[in-house]
Amino acid sequence: MSGDLGGARGRLISFADREKCCELIGEAVANGATQKSACELMGINPRTYQRWNEGEDLSGDQRMHNHVPAHNVLSEMTRRAILMVINLPNYRTYTPHQIVPRLLDLDVYFASESSFYRVMREHSQIKHRSKSAPGTRKKPEPLVAVEPNRVYSWDITYLMTPIKGLYYYLYMVMDIFSRKIVGWQVHDCESSEHAADLMEDICHREKIEKRKLHIHSDNGAPMKGATLRAKMLDMDVALSYSRPRVSNDNPYSESLFKTVKYHYTFPETPFPSLNNARTWVSGFALWYNEKHFHSQINFVTPNQRHTGEDKRILEHRNKVMELEKLNNPERWTGRQTRNFEYIDAVHLNPHKSSTDPKNKNNK
Repeated sequence: MSGDLGGARGRLISFADREKCCELIGEAVANGATQKSACELMGINPRTYQRWNEGEDLSGDQRMHNHVPAHNVLSEMTRRAILMVINLPNYRTYTPHQIVPRLLDLDVYFASESSFYRVMREHSQIKHRSKSAPGTRKKPEPLVAVEPNRVYSWDITYLMTPIKGLYYYLYMVMDIFSRKIVGWQVHDCESSEHAADLMEDICHREKIEKRKLHIHSDNGAPMKGATLRAKMLDMDVALSYSRPRVSNDNPYSESLFKTVKYHYTFPETPFPSLNNARTWVSGFALWYNEKHFHSQINFVTPNQRHTGEDKRILEHRNKVMELEKLNNPERWTGRQTRNFEYIDAVHLNPHKSSTDPKNKNNK
């Protein structure tokens, strides 16, 4: 520390003072003092004194490596553009992982998601939100979906009512391949009859072929009720169930309900009526299926995935990224462009031996 301080003092001394300082130190050394103690008395580093005696010019930058700005740093104009975009009404409720694909669909590329986050951190525009049962039963049989209408996941969640202790019940069914909400209902009670009615409506609307669909749920009474079982048997639909109190066996529905209750329009107060709850869920389902860029299907909407339109969209994004890399190769410094490849299979409860760690859609 003292050496660094001495060196700093040495750089602030004028050339005339250096000659006088060297003369005094030389005189002290000639009279028997050590060079180190004489330099400490003068408040400079011994190495500084030695350089002065060697006639080295210290008027310029003495650092071994001058600071050179990175060639791929974002320009101030790009940073301002990022801040402007993330605060636009159409984008301010999305994360950078949602914004970048949307911009690519408009043939616009500012920077990577990590650069968006870096700019947001620098301007204090990141807000973290969070809320916070093992068993010994056999894990459910693994299921895989390679196209829509092959594997559904469903569950029921509570919605608050004005009366304490009473709830509305949201029944929601998702196609795990496309993440599309294929059907939903809101009732004032849980029952196998309501579930059977919902499943029958979905199967007719989606034109489900016999022996083609597998529906997974947890172990609740409505899921295992006789009415629903009989209806699914009649329609030749296979059923599977999670282990008791093991939510990880039904991750798609759990994730969907988190999205429901963390949506920025989800009311902070109870729903005043059953019709009000149904109206809100209808609007959410429309947004989720038509507008929500889902992270686990490479940021396309569930409807685009369900209809097969996502292949064309992902190919277009890859072309835009490759063209951007071709025009500005210094921005990538050897890295590959963002991967917007089509996801061809989605797994539910796969065996560890058959799970590909590269496939982020293995659940």
